[in-house]
Amino acid sequence: MTAPVVLISPAMAIGSGYYRLLVEELESRGWAAQALTRRGFEADGRRASREHDWSYADEIDDIEDAVAKARAEHPARPVQLLGHSLGGQLVVGHELNRTPVDGVITVGASLPHHRHHPFGGPHLVVMGGLIVPVLTTLFGHLPKPAFGAPGARTMMREWGRMVLTGRTPYRSDKRVTTPSLVISLEDDTMAPVGSVDAFAQRLFEREAVTRWHYRNDDVLPDNSNDHIGWARGSRQVVDRIVEWWSRVNR
Repeated sequence: MTAPVVLISPAMAIGSGYYRLLVEELESRGWAAQALTRRGFEADGRRASREHDWSYADEIDDIEDAVAKARAEHPARPVQLLGHSLGGQLVVGHELNRTPVDGVITVGASLPHHRHHPFGGPHLVVMGGLIVPVLTTLFGHLPKPAFGAPGARTMMREWGRMVLTGRTPYRSDKRVTTPSLVISLEDDTMAPVGSVDAFAQRLFEREAVTRWHYRNDDVLPDNSNDHIGWARGSRQVVDRIVEWWSRVNR
């Protein structure tokens, strides 16, 4: 079986450099891996402002370009997309509206509708319905210290509408059929298991999905199931990814 190329789509407000250890862990298995850039959060990149704005569609275009490049450079290798948190939402947008890849992995990615959060997610209602629209109107972008800041005006407004309505900011009138591993993390307040379940059930064909809930009791030393920290203690996650991919390709 030919080892795949894994393209990592980062979480909100996290640049590609954060995923260095995850890239190394994947490469230690003989796979190729690359963390994609996150607009507005690279050390040498331009920050969001009133003049510099972008959307979910723009970020999905970036993924599409990276997939095309990976296929050109590694024509014999399957291509996987690994989406972390927001990155998982973008990966699904790619799979539903662009040419699908060979495999999808999401970690801590969810459908962030407030109703999927404990007590109806009042903090999300305030964020999506008040803080994001007011601050992006006043400043032309979402300034610090708001969640996801400095965030692009259009993208954060799209995120806020998804929080309030549960509707994705891209066409989702069909479901992902790409073989997919959807991972939730125990005690993840940013992507509670119910919101990850809703993500998997609404946006993926049931037959395409393998679900894994990474429990606290299963975490070994030097590993993590924290919403952010798992990427720097990822051996168990990568073990599960490799096992899943081997099973999918039997």
